[in-house]
Amino acid sequence: MPKRKAVEGLPNEVKAWLDGALVEGNFSGYERLAAELKARGFEIGKSAVHRYGQEFEERLKALRIVTEQARAVVEHSPDEEDAVTQALVRLTQEKLFTVLMDMQVDPEKVNLSGITRSIAELARSSVTVKKWAAEARAKIAAKMTELEGQAKAGKGRLDPETLRIVREEIYGLV
Repeated sequence: MPKRKAVEGLPNEVKAWLDGALVEGNFSGYERLAAELKARGFEIGKSAVHRYGQEFEERLKALRIVTEQARAVVEHSPDEEDAVTQALVRLTQEKLFTVLMDMQVDPEKVNLSGITRSIAELARSSVTVKKWAAEARAKIAAKMTELEGQAKAGKGRLDPETLRIVREEIYGLV
């Protein structure tokens, strides 16, 4: 069994501080970080901090790449058929398996079914939100049509031009 990494044994709040300090220091200053850890009562050498910093930086880079890829999918895909959600689920699954393989994680110790269940729940919630948004747009469009009809008949409180502005510029309905 491999030796447990020293940084992984730190309390959560100390590890969170270290993560923040690594990012703020652009993943440098390992001697200073090791000295600060020692001042806080933790005997972790600069080499151990450096190893952890390199791994953390690589994970952060991978996360940024995934985020950029997801953003590109969202920006360049119409989402009428929930294509973005499906693409993001596939991207997430691919990256999840890549990370698991790169980190040499024992698949027996990872709750893959829980992770995939969470992804499926996210996809379902996206579909629900899109359905709700479509229903809301339809109700707004119907009400706007009704109000415009009243305005043209001289029975409404608002003039047709004001209603047109509300429809197009506020609700984005044409």
